[in-house]
This record gives sequence, C-alpha cells and structure tokens, in this order.
Amino acid sequence: MPRTRVDTSAEIRAVAAELFAQQGVEKTSLREVAEQLGITKAALYYHFPSKADLVRGIVQPLLDDVETLLAESEGSDATRFLTDYFDAVLRHRRVLQLVIRDVGALAQLGLVEQMLNWRERIYHVLVSADATPAQIAKATVAIGGLQDCALTEGPVEDFRDAALAAAIAALRS
Repeated sequence: MPRTRVDTSAEIRAVAAELFAQQGVEKTSLREVAEQLGITKAALYYHFPSKADLVRGIVQPLLDDVETLLAESEGSDATRFLTDYFDAVLRHRRVLQLVIRDVGALAQLGLVEQMLNWRERIYHVLVSADATPAQIAKATVAIGGLQDCALTEGPVEDFRDAALAAAIAALRS
C-alpha cells in the first residue's frame, strides 16, 4: 500500500529525534529510523544523505530559535528574555534531551560549540558585559534551571510559572 505521508522529512526528523533522545545518536541506526517509519533506508537517505545531516536537521530548529531570540533580545529586559527562552527550550525539549544525552556526537558536528557560545550572548542579555563572577553565576543558575525545568515531564502548567519565578529570583538575589 503506498504511503500517503505529506512531509516525510519532518516525520523522519521526529522519529529520529525520539530514538536519538532515548538511545543516543551513536546507538541508533538509520535502519532503525527507517523501520520505525515503514520506509526503506534508501528513502531515508534521499531526504538525509547521512546521519550527520539528519542530526543537523533535528537540531537546527532549536539553534535557529535561540539565535533569533538572542538577536531580538538586545536591550530587552531579563524577565521577557527568560520567558521567551523557556518557551523556546520547551518547544524543543526532545531535541535538548538529545543534546544532553549525546554531547559527544553533537560535538563532532560542531553544534556543541555553537550552543556554548550562546552562554556569552545570554550573559550580555541578563547581566552587563562587565558582569562580576557572582552575576554570571546567577545568570547561569537562572538559565540552567529553566532548561532543566523545561525537560521535566508532565504538564507545563504545573511548573512554568514556578520555574520562571525561580529563575528571576536567582538572577535578582
């Protein structure tokens, strides 16, 4: 029976992201991804010529969202940035799980370095360019805490406001 899928690339990314988040990039074969989708490995390669291309295709929307957020955040207040950052991370929670689970595989693609470079840019949004170590520590706790909360399983409504309040309190303490 012919497949009636509209966006095969998006489906491949979704299934691969779930498998990569569960098993890790290295432990997940493209054959497993293809089998899960009910397509041939050749069809998968048509959309993504390599596993590296597939990983980039999965991570790129997170990278793009955070890059856009950072570009638009110059001069914005910390509360607005933290709220928007939490929402961006929440939208990409499965991708972030993949990143955390398999940093080594992502490092080979140069993606971890890009994500670490965000840290400096985030510091400039949350604290001044000449921030003290204490201010940087508070910003790190605020951002790291938000990321961890966004990865928490369960209804977002149960922890979103509390996570944002805690991040803002950490930043301002």
